[in-house]
Amino acid sequence: MSEARVAAAPPALRPNVPLGVVVAMSCLALFMVVLDATIVTVALPDMRTGLSLSTGQQQWVVSGYLVTLGGFLLLAARAGDLYGHKRVFLFGAFVFTLASLIGGLAPGGAVLIASRIAQGAGAAALAPTSLSLITATHADAKERERALSLWSMMSGVAGLIGVVLGGVLTAELSWRWVFFVNVPVGIVLLVVGARLVLPPALAAESRLDLVGALCVTLGIGALTYGLSEASTESWGSASVVLPLIAAVVLLAAFLVAEARSPHPLIPLDLVRPRNLRIANLLMFCLGVTLTALLFFLSLYCQQVLGYSALRTGMAMLPITLIFIVGGLTSRKLISVVGPRPLLVAGGLIATAGIVWLSTISTDSGYLTHILGPNLVGGFGISLMLLAVTISGTVGVEPKNAGAASGLLNTSRQIGGAVGLAVLVNIASTVTTHAGDRGRLDALVQGYRAAFLVNGGLMLLAGLAALALSSAGTAAAEKGHEAPGGH
Repeated sequence: MSEARVAAAPPALRPNVPLGVVVAMSCLALFMVVLDATIVTVALPDMRTGLSLSTGQQQWVVSGYLVTLGGFLLLAARAGDLYGHKRVFLFGAFVFTLASLIGGLAPGGAVLIASRIAQGAGAAALAPTSLSLITATHADAKERERALSLWSMMSGVAGLIGVVLGGVLTAELSWRWVFFVNVPVGIVLLVVGARLVLPPALAAESRLDLVGALCVTLGIGALTYGLSEASTESWGSASVVLPLIAAVVLLAAFLVAEARSPHPLIPLDLVRPRNLRIANLLMFCLGVTLTALLFFLSLYCQQVLGYSALRTGMAMLPITLIFIVGGLTSRKLISVVGPRPLLVAGGLIATAGIVWLSTISTDSGYLTHILGPNLVGGFGISLMLLAVTISGTVGVEPKNAGAASGLLNTSRQIGGAVGLAVLVNIASTVTTHAGDRGRLDALVQGYRAAFLVNGGLMLLAGLAALALSSAGTAAAEKGHEAPGGH
């Protein structure tokens, strides 16, 4: 970075600090947030053995992170606007780093899950503020565009590296290192963030919809917990019924809070446009599929086929690579055909791949039953990600653009948490009632059922895309640029 550019840096940055350092810090923060959604997946069987986790606890290692990440994203973004992005960023880095250390040292399942919940809260603070630090420190439009492109790219890179790194760390060290690896990174973020960026003055009116954020996060958490308990308890048991009742009450309270709050997390008039409602439904479905595919595939490879953690990570590498290929393809096609055809085609392609995956057996070959269907399904999903973001943000008023984008990200994370709980329930139920089948065959029957239901969900998502209004898709065809996301 030249001296002229350094001198031109906005007041948010300390004097003589290259802008590239801020970009690197923001990209590293997003990388860590996305990485931790996938790095634990390959380590799950080792965690289960080492800590004697139940099926429900194993699922909560993934869901706990997603619930708080999705539930607090909008609150964290609003807090950054009011109290300063640096303050919220540093708070998120501190919570994330401490939670990672506790997770790595966890003596049992309860502490591990609690640390994942705390990690999700820290990640919710890091994700939006890492983006805001870039926009606050880059006055030049071209510099800002380049920085935002790098920031957006981190999402795909982190997802790609996560499954491989999780396999390497688990195989060569132990599953605890999928958490310990975050600690030095978090310390770097804390030190660099504290030294390089100036804290802004507090907003004149510092109001947060804390009630709304707590209601939606606890409501989704209760719903996920109730559904996960149903995998081992009867639907009429107190451990299932009471959380589900609590979820209904809390989510209803969230709607009331949003209607009455002068500063709601989600303005109710925001969700009135049909395209935004459909886009959030589609993003919810994509969240389910993205989370469930990695979860069940990792368990299948290790528990049924006998793959090591390292081999499982390498086996999943081509599947994550296809997301990059599909993402690049969708960027080129979206201005030609618009988002709606891509969403429909992507949904149908994803359905074909996932249904193909449901044909797995206890001795399936890698090329025909793992790589092939996942490349097809992954390509279909990747065609949809950019298209659904554009569909949900086209036509939204500028003052609500951030809230609309944040709502889409929230739908994706919550979809992953709730959807995974439902699919784990389905898989466990089928496995339990597999009759006289052997243990491995019973597990496969459960995984196949989960994949079939997931395939049906993606088929419905593709068909639901047909309901998108033509006005919104036409706007995208004229060159609408989607905001960066993760």
